[in-house]
Amino acid sequence: MSIRTSVFLTTLLATTPLFSANAYACACGCGIFDVGTSDMLPTHPGGMAWLEYDFMNQNKNWHDDSKAPAANNSDKDIKTSFFTAGAEYMFNRTWGAEIEVPYWSRHFTTDLGGGDIQQFNHSAVGDVRIKGIYSGLSPDMSTGITFGLKLPTGDHTYANFDRDTEIGTGSTDALLGAYHVGNLTSQFNWFVNGQLDQPFLTTAGYRPGGEVDVSSGIYYDGWDVGDVRISPVAEILGSDRLHDRGINADPANSGYKRVLLAPGLEVDAAGFRIYGDVAVPVYQQVKGNQLTAGELFKLNISHTF
Repeated sequence: MSIRTSVFLTTLLATTPLFSANAYACACGCGIFDVGTSDMLPTHPGGMAWLEYDFMNQNKNWHDDSKAPAANNSDKDIKTSFFTAGAEYMFNRTWGAEIEVPYWSRHFTTDLGGGDIQQFNHSAVGDVRIKGIYSGLSPDMSTGITFGLKLPTGDHTYANFDRDTEIGTGSTDALLGAYHVGNLTSQFNWFVNGQLDQPFLTTAGYRPGGEVDVSSGIYYDGWDVGDVRISPVAEILGSDRLHDRGINADPANSGYKRVLLAPGLEVDAAGFRIYGDVAVPVYQQVKGNQLTAGELFKLNISHTF
């Protein structure tokens, strides 16, 4: 049900900041996981369900466009495992719907002052995303628009996390995206997939920054080994996030731009698709001091029906 593509180039970012009770912010750049490859793009009526695991270890303090001394940031490390269950169903060749239910497990290390290093662990359901899909812009469903909401279902009240470190943002966000897939040659395909995430209802003095995430890539149509098809993929990911606002935000240490390269591999067999990649930042610019990750890991297993 998804098209097997891996694309060309674009811009996406990946900076993940968080701040301790003392100071520095780290607005997690998790939106990059929501645009990814063409795995989730519809190609015909019917359904698809998937499970995805993503991982980030934010352990490098960054200022502007370069690494900065760890002493400049009271936050020291943020490790997050993202588990997502999702489903998509195209009712016909024009309209469809999608839902994603995330669960995050986060480990946070911070200096509370005077060398008092504390570690906190918290796991909870994240912010659910519900989207509609319109694929009627072209007869082959290669161009489409997505639209929907990110709901404030995630926990945003855990006592040991600041608002930009919490698993949930506490906000309701409007989601608007677009995608296109195409052929470069008989064996190479490309795609571009982008999404705007704009908060419009917020709680408790915290408004996360609006964010644009884009992925673009190229993929080889694959080698057949018996009934298994193997397709290498190359992607460029980019993100641009505005700074947070509100009395419980840290605008001086939030907001970023980032571009990543993500080589990956897709394996298709018997209606199942396994996709994995490792995204590495090649450019990142952050406001203030923020913790960033050296790599972002993704593994997705999907089944069409």
